[in-house]
Amino acid sequence: MEKKKAFLLIFLALALWLCGSVAHVIAQEGQPKQAAKQGKPGKPKSAAAEIRAALDAQVAAWNDGKLEEFMDGYWRSPDLTFFSAGRKLSGWDATIERYRKTYQAEGKEMGKLVFFDLDIQQLGPNAAVVRGRWELTMSDGKKPGGLYTLIFRRFKEGWKIVHDHTSSN
Repeated sequence: MEKKKAFLLIFLALALWLCGSVAHVIAQEGQPKQAAKQGKPGKPKSAAAEIRAALDAQVAAWNDGKLEEFMDGYWRSPDLTFFSAGRKLSGWDATIERYRKTYQAEGKEMGKLVFFDLDIQQLGPNAAVVRGRWELTMSDGKKPGGLYTLIFRRFKEGWKIVHDHTSSN
């Protein structure tokens, strides 16, 4: 019962934070600028397509061993939050340091990353939530993976992850 209460409180706090963040972005940026063009002239990309492109760029960077480029998908701010393995990290710097220790320290490897089972839902003109699965294929054939929930915000630079909650199988 206590776990349910704690989960509910965390969920409500996250929802309130998201609402405040969305209101802040809308107030800061006004109406969103026209999206980048897709293949056909005059046809803007959907938010889901832009977010999918950002995630695809992260996968490509990860698989090339370019952690800093992978981190371009995250909001470069001390207000970025990353929840994983029962820990809460705050800030872009803490997040990249966690990735370095986990995947680039001596004796560690990044493996090959895939994202799948994506569900991208736009919450407003400047906010979206993404749920999905991740999997790494390591050189020894092991395949660690898990679930994630990402909250994206649209900035003038494009869609960025402002919150990442990742779990492992």
